[in-house]
This record gives sequence, C-alpha cells and structure tokens, in this order.
Amino acid sequence: MKKTKIVNDPVHGFITVRSPLVYSLLEQPCVQRLRSIKQLGLTHLVYPGACHNRLQHALGATSLMERALDVLKSKGHTIDKDEFDGALAAILLHDLGHGPFSHTLELSIVDVHHETVSMLLIEQLNRQMNGALDAAIEIFSKRHRKQFLNELVSGQLDMDRLDYLRRDSFFSGVVEGMVGLERIINMLDVDDDRLVVEAKGLYSVENFLISRRLMYWQVYLHKTVLSAEHVMNMILRRARYLVGNGDKELFASPALAFFLNNRLNADEFAANPEALANFALLTDSDVECAASVWTQHRDRVLSLLCRMLLHRRLPRTELNAEPFEQWMVEDKKSLVRRKLKLTDEESDYFVCSRMVSNTGYSTAHNQILIKNRNGSLNDIYDASDMLRHSNFNEETHKYMLCYMKEQFFSD
Repeated sequence: MKKTKIVNDPVHGFITVRSPLVYSLLEQPCVQRLRSIKQLGLTHLVYPGACHNRLQHALGATSLMERALDVLKSKGHTIDKDEFDGALAAILLHDLGHGPFSHTLELSIVDVHHETVSMLLIEQLNRQMNGALDAAIEIFSKRHRKQFLNELVSGQLDMDRLDYLRRDSFFSGVVEGMVGLERIINMLDVDDDRLVVEAKGLYSVENFLISRRLMYWQVYLHKTVLSAEHVMNMILRRARYLVGNGDKELFASPALAFFLNNRLNADEFAANPEALANFALLTDSDVECAASVWTQHRDRVLSLLCRMLLHRRLPRTELNAEPFEQWMVEDKKSLVRRKLKLTDEESDYFVCSRMVSNTGYSTAHNQILIKNRNGSLNDIYDASDMLRHSNFNEETHKYMLCYMKEQFFSD
C-alpha cells in the first residue's frame, strides 16, 4: 500500500507527500537533523518570530517543486517518474550540508561550503539506498541532461528561493518578501530545454527580484544580525584557539569537540569518514549549550563573548557607503584594550571591519528568460524597464564597523 503523509505548513497550507522516495527520505536521521538547524541563524535576535528551521523550508520547497513539475507536464513537457522523483529528492536534500545556525557559521566550523557537504551526504544516502538517488544527484550537481530540472533546484528562479522568501517573510513579519508564488509557478514553461517564464508573469518576477533585494538589506544583512554573527564566529574562533593552546577541558559535545580539534579543508573533509559522521550530528544545540557553559570559562575573552551573545548585549554596528578609515578601527581597538586590559591580539575579537554586498540580479550563472507571445526570448533585465532603469544588476556594497558599546565597560 502506497504511503502518503500530510503536513500542515503555515506558509503553503496542507502539503501532501505522495512520492515513496520522498517519504522514505523524510525518515532519515540526517534529514530529521534539519529540524534543529534554524533557517535564519541568529536573525531571531532581531525578529523574534524567525525561529523556523531548515526542515520546514525543505518541505516547503519540495511542495513548490511538485507544483512546478505538474505545471510543466500540463504544458506538454515530458518528465518521467525517475526525473520527477529525482527533482523532488534533490530539492528536499539541498540543504543537508548546513551546519549550526545555517549561514552564520559557514566556513567557521569546517572550511567547506554547505553545497559540498550536502553532496557528500546525498551520495552517502544513495549508497545506502542502492542508487535510488542517482537522478537526484545529477540534478543537484547540475549535470542532468534536462537543464530546466537543474534550474528548478538551483537557478535564478528556483524553488529554494521562492520558498525561503515567502517563508522568511512570514516568520520575520517583514512583508516585503511576500512574493506571488502561485502566479510565478503557473507562468513557468520550457523552451529549448531552458526554464522560461511566460510574458504574463513579468510583473510577478519583477516583484520577486525586488523583494529578494529588500529582504537582504532588511533581514539577512540587517546590521544587528551582522553584529550577532560576528560575535558567534569570534566565539568559535576563540574556542578553537584555546583548544589549540592546550585547553583539554573545554566543554563541548563530542561532535563539536571533533571540529574544535580538527581544522579540515574540503579535500580532507571528503577523505575523512569521521568528519562527515560528526558533522551529521551537529545542530544549533551543540553550539548553544557550549556557549552557555563557556560564559563561566576562566578565559575572559571567551566568557565575555558568550555573555554578549546569550544576553543579547551585542556590539554596535555601523554601515557606511564608503570604507571606514583605518584610524577609526584602531581607535575602537585601543579603547577596548584600555578598558578591558586586553592584548592587541585579544582586542581583535571585539572590533570588526569588513564589506558586505548584495546583487539584485546577476547573469553570472544563468538568466531569467521571458517568453513573449511570438515565441522570442528576452532576459528579464532587457524585458523590464523598471529593473533596467534602476541599474538592478549592479552590486551594492556597504562597509561595516562593529565594536563594543561603551556601557559594556562598566559591567
């Protein structure tokens, strides 16, 4: 008897899991682990409702993928069962490689991008399932012969982006991300094996691109979120420093301890089964629990950083259109050194200066193609007067200076 599962999703309503492959994947421990990884990392420190997790997003993106595939099939495009299930599995598993707090600690726990870790975990699952994920791997790695399937998983208008914009908008309460998913999906088509959008969907795609850009500055790159992320990264950096200098008693779960003791690049990570096994056990709780214990650590730098994060006493962050003068950065470091009696090296943990950037629409990887009534194709940037006149394809840079507030020194 074919198993189905109905999930009540606050964003998309009832989601019915009909695919036996997807049903079996949902029961895998590495997939269930995504329940314990926050979708938006530390953004809940700014938007308290943004506590949704990666599994919710994966399920939502899978639901949108099923809708999109049904739309394309209804327009006469051939998608066989293996391709259909492969696309569903690829989007369900696309975020397996995220570590604790999602993008916050990317390249901090392991020097490997999450897409690479996702592929290693999918390949491991495929071996356990006797090749059931062969099609999913081809689609995830963008090697499938039908390019539009690859683009539905990873492209300018993929199901990942459509779900996370609507979902992140819903849970954060930032209405700018409420894009018209239904309109966009129903306007999808395929031309010469490429994913295209019918001309009637032009305005919905414009809204999607504008919403994404606004969500980046208002949510993903909010200056207080950047401040919290800086502190979290400095906590891991300091913990790794202490372990490397002989602290054998630093509290950590076995999985977290493995990565505090071992700094692995992509090749070393892929060649070490123990690394992948430990990564598949890491969740937000490992880091949260460790940071809570570390607030009482004898190392002043580590304990202060942990208290700053857990008590939400975050550094002040300024954003500027131009780089901050080096004397300003050094002035902030000098103040920290004097007030907290720290060394030059220790003061670096409390002052940060770097650039953040956001691009509205880039054709570096692929395009959003608009299909006109006469069958011709135009890039969205050429088809849209609004995007073209606003120079929407230009990258926007802002410069960040993050430093301790003076009231911290009196605590």
